[in-house]
Amino acid sequence: MSHEDLQRLIWRRLFELGLTAEEASARTLGVVSKEAVRGLVGGRTSVYVNDRVARALARALDVPENRVRRTAGLPVEEAESARTGPHLRIVR
Repeated sequence: MSHEDLQRLIWRRLFELGLTAEEASARTLGVVSKEAVRGLVGGRTSVYVNDRVARALARALDVPENRVRRTAGLPVEEAESARTGPHLRIVR
């Protein structure tokens, strides 16, 4: 995956959720600044996405952490250890 994939994911989820960069930043609980969110959306900045940042972005964008990790090029958890919502189940 590429930086553009992460950019598209963030842009699309902000649009779908009706969030501003400032609101998304607040949902990361201080891990990602509003300037960094704006930069990621606009492709103007490159933020090093580590485990902590991926977890925070997933929380802010209301997507599974594995989705952010995959688009950022980070290793993805095995399905058995991935958390799902009560309405989802893992099918083998």
